[in-house]
Amino acid sequence: MYASEIFDFMRANPGCHLATTEGDQPRVRGMLLYRVDEQGMVFHTGTTKALWRQILSNPKVEVAFLDPQTHHQVRVEGLAEPVSDEALKAQIVRERPALQPIVDALGLERIGVFRVKPLRAAQWSLETNLQRTRWIPLG
Repeated sequence: MYASEIFDFMRANPGCHLATTEGDQPRVRGMLLYRVDEQGMVFHTGTTKALWRQILSNPKVEVAFLDPQTHHQVRVEGLAEPVSDEALKAQIVRERPALQPIVDALGLERIGVFRVKPLRAAQWSLETNLQRTRWIPLG
């Protein structure tokens, strides 16, 4: 796969699992990709959540995307950095209305946005199961 195909795969399968660490303990949770392009992957979470604290403590993350029909998987890794763009936060809230009650009650500052970059990806399928993992840069 080329970088553009990997981006398309992630956009087609935005439900993913993101791994962080807390001390020496790995932590994984389901996430919903907001956006991905050559500038990185964009996600959001609450600034009071453990995920936010884990990223601030150790920005190394890995994200796994799975196509449930083909069982093809793409893993992407990079460094997560907080994004303080208020216009982007407002756009996310507009596009994901379930966030609006949180913002109404607690303020826009409770929405934490982070971008993961630089990106590199590895693919997996049943056909390539026994092959060595090959990481490719995405931009």
